[in-house]
Amino acid sequence: MADSYRTIMKDGLWENNGVLCQILGMCPTMAMTTSATNGLGMGLATAFVMATSNLLIAALRGYITQEVRIPVYILIIAAMVTFVDLTLNAYMHELYKVLGLFIPLIVSNCLPLARAEIYASKEPVLPAFLDGLFMGIGFTCALTVIGAMREIVGSGTLFSDAHLLLGPVFKFMEMQVLPKDTGILLLVLPPGGFLATGLLLTAKRILDIRAGKPIRLAGAHSV
Repeated sequence: MADSYRTIMKDGLWENNGVLCQILGMCPTMAMTTSATNGLGMGLATAFVMATSNLLIAALRGYITQEVRIPVYILIIAAMVTFVDLTLNAYMHELYKVLGLFIPLIVSNCLPLARAEIYASKEPVLPAFLDGLFMGIGFTCALTVIGAMREIVGSGTLFSDAHLLLGPVFKFMEMQVLPKDTGILLLVLPPGGFLATGLLLTAKRILDIRAGKPIRLAGAHSV
């Protein structure tokens, strides 16, 4: 049992990462990674939605018929997204003004629906919850790293406005890495999302080749 949980964790964080392996969730990956804080905020929102929707779908799978399963999954995911949307609007309004447009789009993100259909609908509650949680954390890590790359090179800062997401106590995370007005503006514009994502995908592939890992084909735990 412990080995299966370890596999779920490794798949979500690295081996079958939603961004780095499955190339899913590209809309928020490109649009919301202009800074590490934005990437972290969007990633955490998505991780919460994935973990809770997987848990609910696994718990209710015995009552959901094959014919209506997809609309029901989308309804459950949408309910969790609405909860996140209202919570951010109420308690983190400044961050919500940045992320708000893209929070509802989590409903149409392929990753939560894919994990619901492929994993949560076939597995017990705890493994399904862990799958959603670690897939979400892996997604968060990818968005945060891409956001950090773009922010450092494009703006010369790191975790700017982190206090809006994590509270005033985390203001120490906000750093000026490069001198002001020396960044490459292209990195914080839309093309920068493709460049940073491509570099990260290349880095992962190089690491996999050096580790002697074969290219993963679509299977039970991938889309």
